[in-house]
Amino acid sequence: MKEKNGRLLSLDVLRGFDMSFIMGGEVVLICLAPLFPNLKFLGEQMGHSQWDGFTFYDLIFPLFLFLAGISFPFSMAKQLTLGKIKTAVSLKVLKRGIILVLLGIVYNGLLQFDFETLRYASVLGRIGLAWMFASLLYIWLKRKWLMLLSAIILLGYWALLALVVAPDAPEGASSFSMEGSFIGYIDRCLLPGTLHNGIHDPEGLLSTLPAIVTALLGIFTGEFVRSKSVSSEYKKVAVMFGVSVVLLAIGYIWNIVLPINKNLWNSSFVCCTAGWSLLLFALFYLVVDVVGCRKWAFAFRVIGMNSITIYLAQQFIDFSKPVNTLFGGILKFLPEDYYTLGWWCCYMLVCWCLLYFLYRKKVFLKV
Repeated sequence: MKEKNGRLLSLDVLRGFDMSFIMGGEVVLICLAPLFPNLKFLGEQMGHSQWDGFTFYDLIFPLFLFLAGISFPFSMAKQLTLGKIKTAVSLKVLKRGIILVLLGIVYNGLLQFDFETLRYASVLGRIGLAWMFASLLYIWLKRKWLMLLSAIILLGYWALLALVVAPDAPEGASSFSMEGSFIGYIDRCLLPGTLHNGIHDPEGLLSTLPAIVTALLGIFTGEFVRSKSVSSEYKKVAVMFGVSVVLLAIGYIWNIVLPINKNLWNSSFVCCTAGWSLLLFALFYLVVDVVGCRKWAFAFRVIGMNSITIYLAQQFIDFSKPVNTLFGGILKFLPEDYYTLGWWCCYMLVCWCLLYFLYRKKVFLKV
């Protein structure tokens, strides 16, 4: 069930759930873990894998990109209904992608004008480029060619990782390692400024290719939800659950020969994260849009409708000042073990209140 303006409420809610971890949710769970032993496993999931491996926190970024993909078939259909031609839609997509890349560089410190140490790759840049190329491909190619291209990218990327060692790699270094991967070598050669890990950047050039597939898988999902080929919403949910299981099986089986790795955004990582992303979306779609259980979702919706706003705001606004001003006195009364937990809960509340104010004023950052 969509809203009158054609938006999927579950999409905004899941995006808000995803972004809640970026605005302090992960620290809250980390603080809860030592206080409640039964939650220890949650705390362990609130950090990125050092190299190979997979945690829940590794899912935050690809889930956001997957959701951006889901939204595009709805956006494109709306624009075409309003009379825009494919060329006009393509130009708008290109503009949005470029703006996101530029915002990512600004986020990383462009206005400090220290170009030698500036990191040009970024999270927003990865979203902008992967979503942009996936959307342009969707506009101009038929689905069968998109699926074939996705398979070629994933298999080709695997072959590149497995067969090509970086020319400057230390003797004996694996092609799957940070020092030995050809993916990092290309970034060292072509990316100006500094890389996130010194010799490797998780949002680098070649790893954008499999990220495009992540966005495409989201687009396929959005197209399926929009379609009339399956009349029952419950059947759509069942299909999405089934496909998510298949993707997860492929990802974890592939992990045996190609260890899941977020830094390389490799092919097993794409399948694994797409599987989890689709599973979460199917669950949220079932509960929010099909069953209509929505009251609990409002807090996440407020975040989801201004997700890029809060991502950027935390870089440019010191939210610790209003937290300390408004809640510092109350927090002093908390036991020492609970102080950090309480502080971060207040931090999330302050961020949410800003987003709620924007929501009430109908102010949404649209790129």
